[in-house]
Amino acid sequence: MNIDREIAALAKMTAKQLRRRHVELFGEEARSGNRRWLFRRIAWRMQALHEGDLSERARRRAMELARDADLRIRPPNGPIRRPAAFEAARRLPINRDPRLPMPGAVLTRVFKGHEYHVTVLPDGFEYDGEGYRSLTAVAHAITGSHWNGYHFFDIKSPSS
Repeated sequence: MNIDREIAALAKMTAKQLRRRHVELFGEEARSGNRRWLFRRIAWRMQALHEGDLSERARRRAMELARDADLRIRPPNGPIRRPAAFEAARRLPINRDPRLPMPGAVLTRVFKGHEYHVTVLPDGFEYDGEGYRSLTAVAHAITGSHWNGYHFFDIKSPSS
């Protein structure tokens, strides 16, 4: 048996022919009709039979690793539960200005010899213990006159 020739012949088979070959090698129907998946699985099995399967030690280790694993052939139907790391990003407003740094960042500006610090929040800004809805409102609180908040804190667009 020349394994290279047999695998080359597999590559020319249709999905229906590969499904029949899968039954011959595995003794059961394939759960997928995907031609590429069938080709890879059958080629792997043919190589394993030709060259020898996993050693007993490797097989035991694989069983140890898989013992508690949720072994699925297909993903479950229904909603996907995302890790907690995604929760903070999900709470950010969709229309958030891309020029703003992420929440928790501190914007610093020196104005008339005094240094001012403003913390970016998920839904606004904090300056001097007070909450503000916009950087313009913060700039007004600092200067007492109207300033564009992005200009006051020298925030440029991300592409600049």
